[in-house]
Amino acid sequence: MQDASQTLYAEIRRVAAGQLRSERRGHTLCATDLANEAVVRLIDSGGAAGVDRGELLRRAARQCRQILVDHARRRNRIKRGGGRPTLSLSTDPAATHQAHDVLELDEALAKLAELDPRQADVVTMRLFGGLSMPQVAQALGISLRTAENDWAFAKAWLRRELSGGER
Repeated sequence: MQDASQTLYAEIRRVAAGQLRSERRGHTLCATDLANEAVVRLIDSGGAAGVDRGELLRRAARQCRQILVDHARRRNRIKRGGGRPTLSLSTDPAATHQAHDVLELDEALAKLAELDPRQADVVTMRLFGGLSMPQVAQALGISLRTAENDWAFAKAWLRRELSGGER
């Protein structure tokens, strides 16, 4: 069992490292801090017991999202609006894309979750969990094609929502 938990922690840390690559330079959280905090929150909430690997990764991605949002809120409280952290809807680090405020993205994701919880999970797992599309599909128990369709629709919806309905 020790090997399985070490492997799972390594995967959560890899996910955290991938997430932080899309954050602004000089972010005060490191991958180990983010992974550790996500694991602690999962354990404290009882969310790590008796669930399969896919569900655990989904919950870890949600925790990473919440940690980054909480961190952004604390930072904004200190700076009162200056230098708000951003995140892109693109998971391709080489792509040129518009970065969005983490807090605005979180609010838009909450709206999307009301409309389609699965699409919100796909976005959370991709952006905040750093999972590949096959990993997302497996974690959610859906086909790869369904996950890709959800991702495409959710990205378009979020871009429209974040641009104030323009485009």
